[in-house]
This record gives sequence, C-alpha cells and structure tokens, in this order.
Amino acid sequence: QVQLVESGGGSVQPGGSLRLSCGVSPYIDSRWCMAWYRQTPGNQREGVALVEAGGSAKTYYSTFARGRFTISLDNTENTMYLQMNNLKPEDTATYYCAAMARNCVWSVADFPYWGQGTQVTVS
Repeated sequence: QVQLVESGGGSVQPGGSLRLSCGVSPYIDSRWCMAWYRQTPGNQREGVALVEAGGSAKTYYSTFARGRFTISLDNTENTMYLQMNNLKPEDTATYYCAAMARNCVWSVADFPYWGQGTQVTVS
C-alpha cells in the first residue's frame, strides 16, 4: 500500500524559505509522476510542481512557482522535496504531495495517492 507523509511546513515571514518533504513508502516507483499541490479553505486544490520519477526526472512548474520553488527527488531516501524561496503571503496554504502511476499531467483527479498535508503560513 502506497503511503505519502509530508513534513516541513510552518510559519515564515515574507521573503523567507521553507523546504517541504514527502516520505514515500514502500518506495518511489520510476514509472510514477510525483507532485506537490496546495489548497486554501474554500478553494480547489491547485498544482504547484510535478516531477517524473524515472529517466531525466523532468520537472514542471505552475506559473506562480517557477523561479521560486524547486521540486526534487531523492530515490535512495524515497523522499520528494519542495524547496520554496522568496515566500509570499499568497503562498499560505496546506501543501499536499501526490503520486500517480503514469506520465505527468496537471490533473488532481488522476492522482490516486495523497498525503495528509502540511500547513505553510507566510505572514
């Protein structure tokens, strides 16, 4: 059974940085697409970044994340990361990691595996 566990959320001032982690069990499958999404109360979950777990580990970023956030994988530790720099108040949200067994697409409905979320507050 696939389990995803996020950590690393917290409170930070504008302009600060945080690194989120997503532990994956039993392991990160090279055929997967891994993702970070975020959600604020009353709003739909929105994509932050995607990474292909195999091959060249190609990455994809939403417009608001490009240039400030970096998604990465450590397959030896079965962990995915999201380095977030120059954080803004509008980045405040619950951040979720997700996985699916196919090529990356920006589609919440296509991700069957989700973590419980970690809160990020920028103020």
